[in-house]
Amino acid sequence: MTFSVIRRSLTALIFAVAIPFSALADSSEGTYLDSQDAQAFIEEMASEHGFERQQIEGCLGHATRQDKIIESISRPAEKTLEWHQYRNIFIKPEQIEDGLRFMAEHESVFARAESTFGVSRYIIAGVLGVETRFGRYLGNYRVLDALATLAFDYPPRSRFFRKELGEFFLMTREQGFDPLTVKGSYAGAMGFGQFISSSYRHYAVDFDDDQVADILTNPVDAIGSIANYFARHGWKEGQPVADRLDKESLPDDSLLLTKGLKPSKTVADYRKAGVDVAPALKGSAPARALSLEGADGPELWLTYHNFYVITRYNHSHLYGMAVNTLAQEIQAADETRQN
Repeated sequence: MTFSVIRRSLTALIFAVAIPFSALADSSEGTYLDSQDAQAFIEEMASEHGFERQQIEGCLGHATRQDKIIESISRPAEKTLEWHQYRNIFIKPEQIEDGLRFMAEHESVFARAESTFGVSRYIIAGVLGVETRFGRYLGNYRVLDALATLAFDYPPRSRFFRKELGEFFLMTREQGFDPLTVKGSYAGAMGFGQFISSSYRHYAVDFDDDQVADILTNPVDAIGSIANYFARHGWKEGQPVADRLDKESLPDDSLLLTKGLKPSKTVADYRKAGVDVAPALKGSAPARALSLEGADGPELWLTYHNFYVITRYNHSHLYGMAVNTLAQEIQAADETRQN
């Protein structure tokens, strides 16, 4: 029996007997256990998912409201920065070097993920770089605190985060993790690829066959899980992501500059408008033009289906562009070194 299986079995056993929470009985005063919403959540986890009430009460008795989390989620970078500012956070020489080193260290894993799921190794690297700088910054918030804070103290998205809190308890039970010790971002995202709990349960894979899908500390599982996420969301192997266009390709007020993340136009629409689109692209292929504020003024881009897939990971065109740009920079540097 491997160490991972032993750890999983022991943690599951601990969870089954209420996670050594004898000390928690005296800590409930002033905690989320006083909340009617939390009590309803506890009842739901017990009745629908087979948890003992004491298990969830024990955890929530130790959950702490984090005001910094509410401040952070109220002003995400994707909604406050222009493209050139957002780009400068992630597209740096040292970031590219980190990407090259990480890919070299896990070369066989990237190759296997690319072969298994049909997703470019450089896109996988781009996600890892933007999310956690290849595992350097995994988040310092306890996920339990983050999700409880947002589930019970952040009304604008309480319904979503209450669901994620439930998914978190299910995920930790399934994987054998201690729910009191898992750390992540202010929004409860975890591991190398920063999966939220529901994504963890649906898309994380055991890519090294040790019986645990561990993207928290295991880069092999993280690489495979990101590739699986993209494949499951419809990534098309070998297809383009986005092309930079001349500023004069479309007028500023063009109806072909759409706002929704999902493409509502086609390549044929842009060709008809006079945009020089790659001949290899089918006219029926979905496409979306967008204008981003670059360092030297507006940048015009034509994005395709695979760009939309990237934004399924994080619902922001700035995020999608950062991942794609970092992927391209790492690929260019990698090809230069190989030559």
